[in-house]
Amino acid sequence: MELKLTNSKLPFAPLLLIAPFFFWGTAMVAMKGVIPQTTPLFMAAMRILPAGILLILVGIILGRPQPKSKLAWLWILLFALVDGTLFQGFLAEGLVRTGAGLGSVMIDSQPLAVAILSLWLFQERIRFWGWLGLGIGIIGISLIGLPDEWLGNLLHPETIEVSLGIDVLFHNGEWLMLLAALSMAVGTVLVRWVCKYNDPVMATGWHMILGGVPLLIMSAEFESQQWVNIDQYGWVAMGYAAVFGSAIAYGLFFYFASSGNLTSLSALTFLTPIFALLFGNFFLGEVLSSLQSVGVGLTLVSIYLINQRDVLAEKFKFSIFKQEEENLDKPTQKPSLLP
Repeated sequence: MELKLTNSKLPFAPLLLIAPFFFWGTAMVAMKGVIPQTTPLFMAAMRILPAGILLILVGIILGRPQPKSKLAWLWILLFALVDGTLFQGFLAEGLVRTGAGLGSVMIDSQPLAVAILSLWLFQERIRFWGWLGLGIGIIGISLIGLPDEWLGNLLHPETIEVSLGIDVLFHNGEWLMLLAALSMAVGTVLVRWVCKYNDPVMATGWHMILGGVPLLIMSAEFESQQWVNIDQYGWVAMGYAAVFGSAIAYGLFFYFASSGNLTSLSALTFLTPIFALLFGNFFLGEVLSSLQSVGVGLTLVSIYLINQRDVLAEKFKFSIFKQEEENLDKPTQKPSLLP
């Protein structure tokens, strides 16, 4: 990490550095636990609407500038549609059909899509370690997302549709999580233009509010009894996901991102699914199959390689140059003269 934690004015800075990823992972578990009591779209709206209002209030207190131009609001609206409505909608619907830990792994596979989009849009180099990470990630996500029976019948592809039905694949919660990850990846790329015309904190707050409104409207139109069955523990879980899993997590993330290396900070993304897997197993009794466990491990390795591809490339390059310098510095032995 290239973050100057020793110079940070916040107490317990190392713990606070990990806090956003802890909150994001445990928020997945909280949301999964409250799903039986509510509806997914309502839960998605209640996660980001209060968080957006909190961020806007904090931004006003800190004197952050509000969006002013039409172009600034246009980018926020696009950001809200992709990273707010689509991302949270797919995430909540996917949680109905998959576990919190497994869903978190799928969500945090978005660096794979970000790397490809950055290569296409910004000509950013992926390098050897990035391509290696992408390959490992594709294998890992396949082990997670494809049914175990499909993977076992790869040698007999003609039996796949007969034994399971092709519609099983597209109604699988893991694929909804992949759509959520893709939405988040597109939103991550859009941030470059959003922050060009807006303050990042205010843009994040407004995109949560504007992205949550369509979710609330769709919930009122297509869902019923959204809050009738929610008990006090359910409201606490939803409040935790909104306050800690969104507002505080994003606030801490932006604080450290502004005082250090965002690439290095993003390398800690792999902690989110680890926290989700641990707490999902402890509180919800979620257990992965053996193939899914292997897929989770490969996906975490992939995320690390992609986030750290530049660092690994420099280290590997430095080690080669250092070895060459050591070879050049060695005294060369003069050949003995034979009589």
